[in-house]
Amino acid sequence: MRSMGLIGSIGYIWLVMAISAVAQPDSSRTPVLDSAGRPLERGVEYYINPAITDHGGRFTLIDRNGSCPLYVGQENVSGLEGLPVVFTPFYEEESVIREASDFRVAFSATTKCVQSTAWLVGETDPDTGKILIVTGESQSGLSVGNYFRLSKGGVGYNVYEISWCPTDVCPTCRWTDCGTAGGLVENGKRLLALGASVLPVMFERIY
Repeated sequence: MRSMGLIGSIGYIWLVMAISAVAQPDSSRTPVLDSAGRPLERGVEYYINPAITDHGGRFTLIDRNGSCPLYVGQENVSGLEGLPVVFTPFYEEESVIREASDFRVAFSATTKCVQSTAWLVGETDPDTGKILIVTGESQSGLSVGNYFRLSKGGVGYNVYEISWCPTDVCPTCRWTDCGTAGGLVENGKRLLALGASVLPVMFERIY
């Protein structure tokens, strides 16, 4: 678990000191928009859809090897299947998700695994060298492994790319494993991984 090993190697006291340097929310950052052009809101359920056709279906939980934890991935084909997610901005006073700002994201679902469905930077896949995204809670003092970011994608309207590089959580940290998330096909299952071919996404609000 290369990324989590890096995170775990940073002393908890040092992280607590670093967090004191966190700036206030930057309201000038552009809100992330859903597929209908509305800002992504805290606590609202959304489906995550690939923005490019023939790149799998909605995001869902993947049973990779018959045991826990479950992994973040996609349905193999587009359609009505998939699981909704809920976003939580790092800053408590924020009500929307903004570009280049840290947030947590968790599936709104119950599972066979007695653990959180929050996304978490996981282990490095030995065959591809890509860092898989699992579910669960980070063991670091600031839960840096659970914080992700969104940036505008270049393929169309309201299209974004998911990345990991928790700068709001720890502005003085220097991460060596920052990366953008993409799709990784393994044994017929579509997994989400840092460093894989970039997967642009869109967000579909559930009413």
